[in-house]
Amino acid sequence: MLTTKLVILRHGESQWNKENKFTGWVDVDLSDQGCIEAKYAGTILKNKGFIFDYGYTSVLKRAIHTLWFIIDKLDQPWLPIEKSWRLNERHYGALQGLNKIETVKKFGFNKVEQWRRSLNISPPKITDNNNIQFDYRYSHIDPKKIPNTESLALTIDRIRPYWNLNILPKIKNKKKIIIVAHGNSIRAIVTLLSNLNNEQEIFQLNIPTAIPLIYEFDNETNVINHYFLNEHT
Repeated sequence: MLTTKLVILRHGESQWNKENKFTGWVDVDLSDQGCIEAKYAGTILKNKGFIFDYGYTSVLKRAIHTLWFIIDKLDQPWLPIEKSWRLNERHYGALQGLNKIETVKKFGFNKVEQWRRSLNISPPKITDNNNIQFDYRYSHIDPKKIPNTESLALTIDRIRPYWNLNILPKIKNKKKIIIVAHGNSIRAIVTLLSNLNNEQEIFQLNIPTAIPLIYEFDNETNVINHYFLNEHT
């Protein structure tokens, strides 16, 4: 039986990952380590014989640059790439830019873990969202749709229509796709792919940086396998 494979990848380490800060929609670039991670992911995919028909990423440069490093390693500079704000990281509201350890000291571990991992609990809203509302890359979006905080459930709601209309039809047509996104936007995609409805399972989902996550589908686009790819897989 022939299988269709989808590759999903969290961007390499960003500068704020390195500094242990909440990032969300803030457009922080890769750290030096993140660049190395992205190149290594591309090398693994090349060594395993991957080639793609389409690439998808958010409009945030840590994801975009990760995909650039990968397609450079694959020698696929011609790959059609579509960028969408719907694949952005979850909006972390007023937590964006705060150090995670200091935030735990202020609000307590349990509260911060709820904000980070639960399905329906959103962090406190950001009070000044003008840096996003007046950002040209979001100028085509109804301002009412631009979040000032998001739970994972709201992130799933943001991604679902884009997934259903833009990505899933290509998987059904046996196209080979790579998605480079973010920890929580990938958690949202995994939730959709695996039909997760157990909040504990969702709470425990952890997506490491720059490790390809492979989903395999049968001819009816049912998920038949998924695994993280490394040089030994």
